[in-house]
Amino acid sequence: MVSITREFAPPFKLIAPYFIIGTLFYVLSNFLLFGIDIVQISSSQDLYIISWVHLFLLGFVMMIIFGAMAQLIPVVLEKGHFSIDFYYIVYPLFSLGIGMMAYGFIHSHLILSFGGGIVLIAMFIFSLETFLTLKNVEKFDVVTISVMISNIFLIIGVIVGFVMALTFAGFLGTDVTALLKAHVYMIIGGYVLITIMSFSYVLIPMFGLSHGFSKKPLHVAVGMQSFAVIVVFFSALFDSEFFSKTGYFFSFLSVLIYFYLIYTIDKTRARKQNDMYIISLLIGFIFFVLSMIFGGLYIMVGDETYALLCGWLLFVGFFGFLISGHLYKIVPFLVWYERFSPLVGKEKVPMLGDMVPTKSANFQIYFTTIGIILYSFALFYQNSDLQMAAASFLSIGALFLFFNLMFMIRFK
Repeated sequence: MVSITREFAPPFKLIAPYFIIGTLFYVLSNFLLFGIDIVQISSSQDLYIISWVHLFLLGFVMMIIFGAMAQLIPVVLEKGHFSIDFYYIVYPLFSLGIGMMAYGFIHSHLILSFGGGIVLIAMFIFSLETFLTLKNVEKFDVVTISVMISNIFLIIGVIVGFVMALTFAGFLGTDVTALLKAHVYMIIGGYVLITIMSFSYVLIPMFGLSHGFSKKPLHVAVGMQSFAVIVVFFSALFDSEFFSKTGYFFSFLSVLIYFYLIYTIDKTRARKQNDMYIISLLIGFIFFVLSMIFGGLYIMVGDETYALLCGWLLFVGFFGFLISGHLYKIVPFLVWYERFSPLVGKEKVPMLGDMVPTKSANFQIYFTTIGIILYSFALFYQNSDLQMAAASFLSIGALFLFFNLMFMIRFK
């Protein structure tokens, strides 16, 4: 198990807005699923889809990750933040920029470009603070190096995205189609996936009490994924199909090795109880495997439906369950440590399990899982009736997640 310390952790009042705002974006994005024209859907041409993807990925996935990084980076690196005050600037700027981008894709490309600029500033502040914190680190292990690599990919990906936004607004004349693959792979494959890989190595063993596993698979997985991102990035710039497929192949190998790492961690965990956290991870990894299968089918046959299913299952299935599952562990732990740990030995304090609304959390898992499966069939068959049913299940599941989060934050 990775050695971590709470000595340098920031106050929970800094972290909470990221989790609350991120979950609200999650609720909003699920309700917006009702408005997608599933019969005429196209992942690359429908601006409503592009708007939804940015709302979900930036508003939910990235917002929660940024909040988690504010907590985890100093804890894992055993170094305090260079300036924790930067994080008080990031989430309002990020929220404003995301809202402007989501609106701008559909209604005004000028607003889109301004929103993209605000998002770029917010992410630059986040990455700058991260690099300044890393500057004082004495021991560079695989997790530290992964943080550095992923943040480099993040900045490059956001810059490419901002160039695309300026092109939409008519300020530049770049080839948006060529830049799209570079933008997507830098953000999702470069930042999100490498961050998930490296911090899975920290969090899953911590919550599962795993010991004695090797870190070599993480070295290989992060190295391969980093190489894959660079290759795909240049394949987009130089329109090389060979480079593109080479990058996809190394990404696939990287994911296989990452799954092997998760398997070894799971085999060595002392805590065998399958709570909401473990169940959420299991469901998320199943959706991840299905996403990779549909991604492979898209590469082989070129059917746009497979690309949609790949993205849908990766975003809502894998990212969604991975994040919601970790919220059920991280939030109670942070609230307990700040609110109840000083009372230990003086009065009766709750257990961490008491702070999780178990029945409501199970409802969230049930509704969300059913909704994802139904929406997958709706996408495949382009069936609007299935879409309405699926969006209803997903919206209810999202509301459960939000109310569960607020229950854990307010627990007394």
